[in-house]
Amino acid sequence: MLVVGTLLAARGWLADHPQHNPWAPLDLDDPPGWATQTKLVSLKDDRAECRAVLERSGVSFRALDARGEGACRRPDRTVIDNLALGPSVPPTTCPIGVGLTIWLRDVVQPAARRHFGEAVRRVDHLGAFSCRRLYGRAEGRWSEHATGNAIDVGAFVLADGRRITVLGDWEGGASERSFLREVRDGACPLFATVLSPEYNAAHADHFHFDQAGRYTGVCR
Repeated sequence: MLVVGTLLAARGWLADHPQHNPWAPLDLDDPPGWATQTKLVSLKDDRAECRAVLERSGVSFRALDARGEGACRRPDRTVIDNLALGPSVPPTTCPIGVGLTIWLRDVVQPAARRHFGEAVRRVDHLGAFSCRRLYGRAEGRWSEHATGNAIDVGAFVLADGRRITVLGDWEGGASERSFLREVRDGACPLFATVLSPEYNAAHADHFHFDQAGRYTGVCR
């Protein structure tokens, strides 16, 4: 009876805390929990379920027609409306859009208010789609950018107009340094790969986020 009571209590607790329940459908309105990362990983190869998550969460988005061919074919071109990205919101894979939605709301905005007393008005990106191999090489693996399954973030514009850049502020003042490292670290559970200036010189001016299916948990 004790075991049964414990199981029933656990079941009730999970029902009240779906963010920790691995069997509950992902809803972006729920706060991040123990099961969130596992649920995000499961979306990488399931475009239909990923878009169902957006619909279930009340996130406005547009599903664009596929484009490209070969290694640069983009069957998943999803635009999340109203994301605070500049100069505009680019088409990406749906899992990138889901990761950005959570990151901007639950990581970037709280960190900005904590360090600067201001909200972030816009996050400036350096692009999502680029039909190329890693580092623009003539041979080797294709970049996740080749299918729009990645995005590079270069700066954060605060509500008062201040601009915090990865290039200029990674080793800048205490608040800027702390903010940039906090938003980098906060992205790690939400994306398969997170690369920053600490990785190599090629990332001195931006954060790279992708949802590569071959691995997860790369945070440098």
